[in-house]
Amino acid sequence: MNLYNLKHHEEQVSFTQAVKQGLGQQQGLFFPDTIPQFDDIDAVLDLDFHARCAKLLAALLDNELSEDTLFEMVSKAFTFPAPLEKVTDQISALELFHGPTLAFKDFGGRFMAQCLAQFSEGKKTTILTATSGDTGAAVAHAFYGMENINVVVLYPKGKISPLQEKLFCTLGGNITTVAVESDFDACQAMVKQAFDDQELKAAIGLNSANSINISRLAAQVCYYFEAAAQLPKEQRAQLVVSVPSGNFGNLTAGLIAKAMGLPIKRFIAATNVNDTVPRYLASGNWEPKPTQATLSNAMDVSQPNNWPRVEELFKTQGWDLNQLGKGVMTDQQTAEAVKALDAEGYLCEPHGAIAYQQLTEQLAEGEHGLFLCTAHPAKFKESVEDILQRAIEIPKPLADRADLELLSLEMPADFAQLRAVLLKL
Repeated sequence: MNLYNLKHHEEQVSFTQAVKQGLGQQQGLFFPDTIPQFDDIDAVLDLDFHARCAKLLAALLDNELSEDTLFEMVSKAFTFPAPLEKVTDQISALELFHGPTLAFKDFGGRFMAQCLAQFSEGKKTTILTATSGDTGAAVAHAFYGMENINVVVLYPKGKISPLQEKLFCTLGGNITTVAVESDFDACQAMVKQAFDDQELKAAIGLNSANSINISRLAAQVCYYFEAAAQLPKEQRAQLVVSVPSGNFGNLTAGLIAKAMGLPIKRFIAATNVNDTVPRYLASGNWEPKPTQATLSNAMDVSQPNNWPRVEELFKTQGWDLNQLGKGVMTDQQTAEAVKALDAEGYLCEPHGAIAYQQLTEQLAEGEHGLFLCTAHPAKFKESVEDILQRAIEIPKPLADRADLELLSLEMPADFAQLRAVLLKL
């Protein structure tokens, strides 16, 4: 598999190199030079989950890793299901929160850990990543206890849910967590600064596990196929997918799945009031505003890193960007959507509820809608209970860590301080 840097097309790397390197020159994202297409999608969808994932990834990676090797990797990484749940006659929910940290990021984080275990050759590696909530937990748990790998996770202090924080900031060991006195965009900017520091990169073997890493996106492609495999054949051809969108990695993976031949009719990019992309789609002007804190905190991103990949996909596939659905919701509208889902007998948290509501407003007669449920409702226990005015049960992975002491460092959004921490590891 060859990938090119979106900012410097002449910089081309293998999948292995892209995973180990994370970002290209000038913080450019890597993008595949070709995307394979399956002619007989039904035959692919008839395979079991792990066999299908191995076949998809072998094709996407142009057999850089064998199908047998990938089968072993996904069998170790994807030890949990991605079930489809019927919400209404016309709408289904794809539940991506059945992994160890109860969020969709478990798919990408655990597959990336398998990749680095395969590629690192025993060399010391430092994983540096920023999180608006779920990435940090997934990455920390995926790499926890692995030899020769240190993980440093930056997150905006006071702007992720308390249970999200407890899930990954209580591990210790090879996991260092840093509460940054700013927002997610500032955390992400510090990660980018670290990657621009060539001396630092060489000294600590720097890598990133954000969705900027191509291994994360490759893993996420798999669950779109798993969703379609669970639908009756007559619903597949009229499938509309609504994606809760913050950093836009999930939408990127879905678009790659479509490019590979999965019959998704169209996508809806559903955001909260951090609406840089919907405004851009409406006006053609890229005008990020200061990030606002919302109920759907994992989507509190004003400058989504993966957007250049989305635009590149539309360009290289010959698709019309105007066909990408969009929708913006306030916290009040989000709360009403959580209540509406509850009235249908489905318990959901704010991110999935935003995707559901936009789907209900944009779905046409004869279409089947699918929305992504990216996290377990209990990860947002306080806000969901406040909205629904009743207690919700905490699953064991959260309950086991709820009373543990936070081990996070605290610092301002100061790269010099972060650099010192990284060099001490």
